[in-house]
Amino acid sequence: MSRDVRQATADDVDAIHETARRSWHAAYDEILEARRIDEIVDEWYAISDLESSIANASSRDDVVFLVADGDADASIPRFQDGCIGFAHAIPWPEGTSVAFLVRVYVDPEAWGNGIGSRLLATLEEKLADRFDRIRLAVLADNHVGVSFYESSGFDRIETRENELSEGLEEYVYQKPL
Repeated sequence: MSRDVRQATADDVDAIHETARRSWHAAYDEILEARRIDEIVDEWYAISDLESSIANASSRDDVVFLVADGDADASIPRFQDGCIGFAHAIPWPEGTSVAFLVRVYVDPEAWGNGIGSRLLATLEEKLADRFDRIRLAVLADNHVGVSFYESSGFDRIETRENELSEGLEEYVYQKPL
């Protein structure tokens, strides 16, 4: 693992939650209402659920939950204690050879510093012995996310409706490991 990317611990949950909130607002404020974003973050990144996900990743070889700390040598600031980005992957529900990238987010103040790429590379390295491919879904209107995944070697394999709001579409991407 890169020295600034490590396994998440229970001590990281508050920073992960805050990073998710900041990232969601930066990526989705033009797509969804701010109140709806806060509801989603509070539901999908509930502290108890994050603690369970981190514990699950610590006890299984097919689940990974990583955080990125600020890099002291590259003048990347730490916006919260312990975490400026995170990535989480689990087995894809419909396929044992496919990993599902549940989430990867970096604090928007640190976008463009390679943190998301380091998180993704470390996650892929950890999953490569267990899975053939990694898959994810991202809102079609999340231009930052779509650009990140496409520049990271993911191919779009499907477009489908999303349940967050009427008329929203999401893209499903996949990449070999």
